[in-house]
Amino acid sequence: MSSVNALITRFKFEKVLNQDQSGRRIILQGLIAGQPALLIAERSAFSTESYYLSSFTRLVAHVENLGENDIYRWYMANSLPDNTLDQPTPPDLKLNLIYPCTDKHIKKYSPQQLRSVTETPEVYRKYMRPYMSQCREEGRLKWVFNIIEGRSEQENVLYRSQAQDKNDDYLLLPDLNWDRTTVSGLHLLAIVERRDIWSVRDLKKKDVSWLRHLRSTLDTTVSKLYEGVEGDMLKFYVHYQPTYYHFHIHIVHVSLDPTATQAVGKALSLENLISQLETMAGDDEAGMADVELTYTVGEESDIWTQIFLPLKEGREPGVAKR
Repeated sequence: MSSVNALITRFKFEKVLNQDQSGRRIILQGLIAGQPALLIAERSAFSTESYYLSSFTRLVAHVENLGENDIYRWYMANSLPDNTLDQPTPPDLKLNLIYPCTDKHIKKYSPQQLRSVTETPEVYRKYMRPYMSQCREEGRLKWVFNIIEGRSEQENVLYRSQAQDKNDDYLLLPDLNWDRTTVSGLHLLAIVERRDIWSVRDLKKKDVSWLRHLRSTLDTTVSKLYEGVEGDMLKFYVHYQPTYYHFHIHIVHVSLDPTATQAVGKALSLENLISQLETMAGDDEAGMADVELTYTVGEESDIWTQIFLPLKEGREPGVAKR
């Protein structure tokens, strides 16, 4: 055994000093020969060799089903073989399965060039709103309505409100990318039950009081669900463009690394959105449908190929208001 390996084996664990929100990196504090030491462990990248990937699913063991809804399923699993009843190996893989997937899923997850686009009120009304309607008519919200109506994934519903006004009701669920354990990686979704708001574009000045009440209620609910998590440890934001056209709010711990889902061109702060609506010129019917919104889209997305690429090239987009 080399001297380096000997040091590692002599490490005596004392406590977890730190851990990132995704659980990929952990810092352990301990002792080696009575002297303080830190052991920083980080999961290595997946091998991209064909021989490894072709046998990947056979290497995965002890798969635990976390839930499923329509074509979406997610699991925790082990990639390490050592696992006994008296000393189980902690799951080290989170797996999401989309089956059967569509061409749209393949395009979404493929590497692609991003483009920054500006959606004017005219582009929204003439092209984007019909596109949203088309997406909803294709049944892309089936899994959302399954949850709201209690047909599936109820074991994953962390909280279901029961307000006097049904417009105030919402559900809280863990985001699919959260391991449901690491508090500093907390990522929840608040899905409203009302169906008249598809995206931020439907929000108007008259909705400010509703949004403020929703924001306050979510703050209180999450703090009660997770001990030690206070209101000023949370960030609230919405996406534009969202993954699906039913209004929902992302709630994350402030320690969660700001990945692409929180980046400019994707995320809009809920507090800033409320303030923008509140100070907007016009009557109560003025709203986010009346402003320009700039965001990023992938070149493989329908929003780019059907709307913004044709506009850039001086052609009529394939989606238009009838």
